[in-house]
Amino acid sequence: MLLQILMLVAGLVLLTIGAEYLVRGAISLANRLGMPPLLIGLTVVGFGTSMPELLVSLQAALGGSPAIAVGNVVGSNTANILLILGVAAAISPITARIPNLKRDLVMMLVAAVVMLGLGFWGVVSFWLGLVMFAMLAGYLGWVTYTDRRRMTAEEAELVVKLVAWKEVVFIAGGLGALFIGADLLIDAATAIARSFGISEAVIGLTIVAVGTSLPELATSVVAAFRRHAEMALGNVVGSNIFNILGILGITAVIVPVPVEYSMASFDIPFMLVTSLALIALILIAGRISRGAGIAMLAAYTGYVAWLF
Repeated sequence: MLLQILMLVAGLVLLTIGAEYLVRGAISLANRLGMPPLLIGLTVVGFGTSMPELLVSLQAALGGSPAIAVGNVVGSNTANILLILGVAAAISPITARIPNLKRDLVMMLVAAVVMLGLGFWGVVSFWLGLVMFAMLAGYLGWVTYTDRRRMTAEEAELVVKLVAWKEVVFIAGGLGALFIGADLLIDAATAIARSFGISEAVIGLTIVAVGTSLPELATSVVAAFRRHAEMALGNVVGSNIFNILGILGITAVIVPVPVEYSMASFDIPFMLVTSLALIALILIAGRISRGAGIAMLAAYTGYVAWLF
């Protein structure tokens, strides 16, 4: 058991470090190629920070553990809202000062409803995965077109320039760390689940989901301490869209992914309810207060306790 725990920790560390270096190398390469900062933020950073979820879901689906693949996506989205935003808001209240936030919240809700439909359908097939990825591509194109003249301070920080050999090392090393980390995480999580008699779905919804969300959690905590907690809100909304349409979509294109009934009947609806609650909070209050953040953390603690 000690070996599995060490493998789990090593996998989480490699996923976090790998995502960081991959994103830095990819941003530098994108700048070298002349990509605009907005497009870099939407594509390079979006996919880069979601690479842990993608590789873990792929490894799980290809390795015969589809419950971990789906649980990873659903659990990450729930954790993003209740855990990551909860922690960020508890540190520093979040104000909704992001341009076009309503548009992105609507797209996040659409993705959550799509996930609900997939749960009742019972399987994410090749064609459904292709449609989901096409939806994501269309959304990114739309955002690029509507926001092309906007340049935020966060996007200005995306100007990273490394020498060519460092770009290669960062990108190759980051990808290598992600692949090895994903493999270690899946093997360890599956072994631990079986030894304790815990279902793979629960492991995917909790340990794996939180583990693959560590890059977003770290980014959000740092942003909150710097009094830029609204960055956490933008990261979470974007990540939730990417997770469903991109991560699950790409995984299904490579291998069909069945959805367990237990997840379709409770965990996916719970994810949808948390998405609706976040949208209502933003539209009605215009902010996430420190008290709301603490309540979100309490809700997440209760959810995890119920799963176990």
